[in-house]
Amino acid sequence: MTAPAQRARAAPPGRRVLGALRHRNYRLFFGSQIISMVGTWMQSLALPWLALQLTHSAFLVGLVLALQYLPVLALAPVGGVIADRFPKRSVLQLTQAAFILPAVFLFVVTWNHTVSYWMLVVAALAWGLVQMVDVPTRQAFAIEMVGREDLMNAIALNSSVWNAAAVIGPSLAGVVIAFFGVAPTFLFNAVSYLAVIVGLSLMHNLPRLLQETTRQPVQRRMVEGARYVRRDPVVGAMLVVVAVFSLFAMNRLTLMPLFADQVLKVGAVGFGLLMGAVGLGSLSGALALALMAPQPSGRRQFWVGAGWAAALLAFSLCRYLPLSMVLLFAAGLCQMLFLATANTRVQTATPDRLRGRVMAFYAQAVMGVGPLGATQAGALASFFGAPAAMAAGAVVAGLVIVGVRIFWPAVFTMEPSEMVA
Repeated sequence: MTAPAQRARAAPPGRRVLGALRHRNYRLFFGSQIISMVGTWMQSLALPWLALQLTHSAFLVGLVLALQYLPVLALAPVGGVIADRFPKRSVLQLTQAAFILPAVFLFVVTWNHTVSYWMLVVAALAWGLVQMVDVPTRQAFAIEMVGREDLMNAIALNSSVWNAAAVIGPSLAGVVIAFFGVAPTFLFNAVSYLAVIVGLSLMHNLPRLLQETTRQPVQRRMVEGARYVRRDPVVGAMLVVVAVFSLFAMNRLTLMPLFADQVLKVGAVGFGLLMGAVGLGSLSGALALALMAPQPSGRRQFWVGAGWAAALLAFSLCRYLPLSMVLLFAAGLCQMLFLATANTRVQTATPDRLRGRVMAFYAQAVMGVGPLGATQAGALASFFGAPAAMAAGAVVAGLVIVGVRIFWPAVFTMEPSEMVA
């Protein structure tokens, strides 16, 4: 392990505030992510907007969005094998270069006015296939930049960038589309990946963590990762809890337009306020983790998970906009604290040589089940209304986390020092 990583592991708790930024390699990564994530969020607004203009179909818009994450759900373990087999920095350099291709393709066809819906489908699938490798590699690479002691701080700072870009990117994209059309948003996203490639290229003295060197079939490597998740009672159960919350709590935000229009009757302005409250809560949670530098406590994870479910349940019963915003702020705050803690605890408990594969399962739990969660939430809302769909999801998530706490208490009582592999 390098000297910076050793200093991070030996640093006293009082010095871990923004501790990840003390590492030069992470500062390079952090700075490049600010640029890249803005570009990603610009494209995330431009793609469904373009799909709507071409098809005027809500279903086809949703299909394009779902296709971006379908490869993560189906094939993320393959990406995890790649992350464990090859140097993670090199893999990330290749994925960033690969991300440029669909963005440039979309820029060219929109600029030339030759774009068709099937082209959006191809670009979305291509982006998803790259994401399948990029996500587990990116997650597992964090500990190589900062060490175990500053891992949670790095995750919090990454989340801060993601949430800040979620505000800046779509806003900037809206202005660009209004004045110059949709094509420049794809060009900006393509160029933004160059910042990450440059940042990765400037890194040095990365620790040489244990990697898979034996030539085993991909299927056997995947089975080895799955076997570890199944046999480790804490990691396996935690991934199940995260998947349940992703399925029944996190993706309930797809119901926000219905709440704004039909339940609270506050229109587009109210819809923006509701989504803004969630985003502000998530950003506040990320900044709190980054500035306060707490230890990744399992007990805290349980309480913020329970608070997340309770806030969503209370929101489903609320008919007053200001109180609804407060409850969604609390839900966003708890969501960020819960996921950041889960991410840190899973990575801390996992052996270096398996981290990519385990984080691939984590990516499936957080991102892969997203389209399924949005679909079942919409189906429930169609039959029983948005409040009932929101309440049902919150109750299921709450019952699961309480059940795990009762029947598998080690999941939320074992602390990082006891989980280190």
